Amino acid sequence: MLLGTATLLGGNWFVYIYGVNTNQVIETSLGYFISPLLVILLGAVFLRERLNIWQVVAVGFAALGVLNFIWNFGSLPWIALSLAFTFSFYGLFRKMIPVKPLVGLLMETALLAPLAAVLIAFWEVDGTGHFGTTWMTDFLLFGGGVVTSLPLLWFINAGKRLRYSTIGFIQYLTPSIQLLIGVYLYHEPFTPTHSITFGLIWAGLVIFSINSLFVQSPS
Repeated sequence: MLLGTATLLGGNWFVYIYGVNTNQVIETSLGYFISPLLVILLGAVFLRERLNIWQVVAVGFAALGVLNFIWNFGSLPWIALSLAFTFSFYGLFRKMIPVKPLVGLLMETALLAPLAAVLIAFWEVDGTGHFGTTWMTDFLLFGGGVVTSLPLLWFINAGKRLRYSTIGFIQYLTPSIQLLIGVYLYHEPFTPTHSITFGLIWAGLVIFSINSLFVQSPS
C-alpha cells in the first residue's frame, strides 16, 4: 500500500511542478479547491462518515464548478482534476494504513528515491540538469524538498487524529494562497469562466463551513 501511496504522491508532485512551470498556477489552485470537497466525498464512501444534505449540496456545487469550466473552455482541466484525485486518495490511503506518519513518509521517499536518482543522473549526462550550476539553484532545490516534506508530514499526522471530512474543510487555505499568487504575483489571466467556477466551489465551501459550525455547536 505504501508503494501505491508513493506513486500517488510522486504523480501529485509531478503534475503540480508541471503546472507551476507552465504558468498554470490558477489551475493548480482549482485542483486544490476541488480536493477538500472530494475528500469529504471519499470519507463518506470509504470511511462511512455520514454526510447530511448540506454537505451533499456543497459537493454538488464543486461538481457544477468543474462542469462550468469544461463547458466554457471546451477541455478537461486535467491538471486540476489530477491534483485533486491524487492528493485526496493519497490522504485516504495514508489514513487507512497502520503506519506511523514519519515512518510511512520515510518509506515513500525511499521508494521514490531510485527513480529520482536515475532521472537526475540522466539529465546531468544529457546536459539539461540543474544541479551544480549555481549554489543558489542547489539551495532552492534542496529547500523545495524541505518545504514540501514538512507540511506533508503534518498533514499525515492530522489525518490520524481528525475526521477525514474535517481535514477536507481545512485544506481550502492552500488553494486560496495559490490563487492569490497566480493572479497577483504571476499575473495569470482570471477570466469570467474562472470567476464562475471558483464562485461555485467557494459557495460549496461556505455551505460546508456554516453547516460544520451548526453541527458542532452544543445547541
